[in-house]
Amino acid sequence: MDLDSVLTRRPSPGPEAPRDAAPPKRPGHLHRVRAAAAAVLRGSGAVAAALLAIAAIGAVLGEPVLIPSLAASAAVLHYTPALPTAQPRTVVVAHLLGAAAGYAVLAALPGSPWSAALAGGLTFAATSLTRTQHSPACATAVVVVFQAPAPERFVPLLFCATVVLVLGGLAASRLHRSASRYPVRWW
Repeated sequence: MDLDSVLTRRPSPGPEAPRDAAPPKRPGHLHRVRAAAAAVLRGSGAVAAALLAIAAIGAVLGEPVLIPSLAASAAVLHYTPALPTAQPRTVVVAHLLGAAAGYAVLAALPGSPWSAALAGGLTFAATSLTRTQHSPACATAVVVVFQAPAPERFVPLLFCATVVLVLGGLAASRLHRSASRYPVRWW
């Protein structure tokens, strides 16, 4: 069996090709592609703007405010703004619960991959019990265990950073008429 017998050949459009051989044109296809590309650029710009604002706050204060879990939260918030995991209460409370779980584990155990895993699991449990499920918050607990930041500085900065994310989502949804409304509910 040779390759030509398996693959069917389609004549290329041209003077020798039959008229019905050209792929049918789909009305509006190019418009949909352009609209999708514009939406991706708007969403990417909104996420980048929120994360740059958080990085700027950290630079001004001389503290690392931008942590990986906040970047994940920005993606959740801007990509799925209508889901319960992206609502303001969920984003802010879940990250604070993650920090609390991380500090609680650090109070009882030395920082290690085992204790970081425990803190992530405790965050999952706490956010489930409080109906504030937001998976990036589990990463906040892991960051706390591995980095052991001073709580009196880290927790207020974390709170401010989550508020910046929420305000960025709010601004992005108001600037573009085609964007999903954010938030669906505040609390």
